[in-house]
Amino acid sequence: MGWADAPEPAPSFSAVEIIAAKRDCRELTRDQIEWVVGAYTRDEVADEQMSALAMAILLNGMHAAETAHWTQAMIDSGDVLDFGDVGRPLVDKHSTGGVGDKITLPLAPLVAACGAAVPQLSGRGLGHTGGTLDKLEAIPGWRASLSTAEIREQLAEVGAVICATTPTLAPADRRLYALRDVTGTVESVPLIASSIMSKKLAEGTGGLVLDVKVGSGAFMKSLGRAGELADAMTGIGAAHGLPTTALITDMARPLGRCVGNALEVGESVEVLRGGGPADLVELTVALAREMLDLAGITDADPAAVLASGKAHAVWERMIAAQGGDPDAPLPVARHVEQVTADRSGVFSGADALAVGTAAWRLGAGRARKEDPVQAAAGVRLLVEPGDEVRAGTPLLELHTDTPERIPDARRLVAGAALLITADPPPERDLVLDVRRAE
Repeated sequence: MGWADAPEPAPSFSAVEIIAAKRDCRELTRDQIEWVVGAYTRDEVADEQMSALAMAILLNGMHAAETAHWTQAMIDSGDVLDFGDVGRPLVDKHSTGGVGDKITLPLAPLVAACGAAVPQLSGRGLGHTGGTLDKLEAIPGWRASLSTAEIREQLAEVGAVICATTPTLAPADRRLYALRDVTGTVESVPLIASSIMSKKLAEGTGGLVLDVKVGSGAFMKSLGRAGELADAMTGIGAAHGLPTTALITDMARPLGRCVGNALEVGESVEVLRGGGPADLVELTVALAREMLDLAGITDADPAAVLASGKAHAVWERMIAAQGGDPDAPLPVARHVEQVTADRSGVFSGADALAVGTAAWRLGAGRARKEDPVQAAAGVRLLVEPGDEVRAGTPLLELHTDTPERIPDARRLVAGAALLITADPPPERDLVLDVRRAE
């Protein structure tokens, strides 16, 4: 039952007293949280009041019980989906966002090829982190919006769906997220955790694996903050009876060699065909193992399934089911320029934030939700960490349809953003920690 169908509660609270309670570091009760989230959804609490409350939460935090109640209130603001009749165990994955993080594209069909059903409701990119829907919309004909009936049918027939969140799923979160985005409160761990988990819980999945990114290209810059977010989300999962595992993974460098929508689709297809960069394959398989474990599937080896091509066959069916042509050529940028090494040495890697911001400025991302993106824009790395380079060696390519954007992108990836050292870099640890709901 959504808020529109529920009887209006008696106005036993006021927004001001709830704001003051959190301002003064007091713990909010379940009733207070239910009232303020519901009243905000019904336009009875003004944006400026909810902004003040979000800032108080950012500054003073929330206890685990408050965060669980806040999550439930956002779930209750809309519909809860039920795909328990699709004939496969349901399991999902969520990433907190990174640079070159295209893992969902090969992961969903891989896990489906192993016998699970993956209802991957995804979003669009904002700023330097890419959006899964933006990537897939580079495929001619592919559509992001599906009805609940279409999602259910595709899960039963294909085993995987990647699509936009339905409008009735946690509408309070959608409204609050837009408010946080313009009031400097996005970084609040309780609000991030409840935002992510409310949508996943409302989606009706039976298990959830979280990929919590940490490093320059992630929203969480320190391992401590990433751990705090992972613990908050697995705690919410435990409080709501959802088996949840969080992997904390490295985002100091981009994942793979490509950053940008069509470029990342092409690289994902390489992985599904048994190739692709080693780091993409490693993390895809690691996440698949965790998802299959939560789904109770013990007789499938995701590494072997990926190498066999079975996941690629599921990919083709998944794309075609949503109107896309998996064999169609992907968009190609009209302008491509190279950035070369300014000295000789060993290439030690590219800074994720610099590369992600450069791809955004080239047209691959957006500053506002309503901004368009260029399907072909982005950055392609031409060398791998550990490669020896000489002055003048091409290190990366800048792709765009608007060449006037290239000088700004070139400045972003100049100098220290492309690290060249005398010695080889240390081996990269992709998975830094694992947190599980107790």
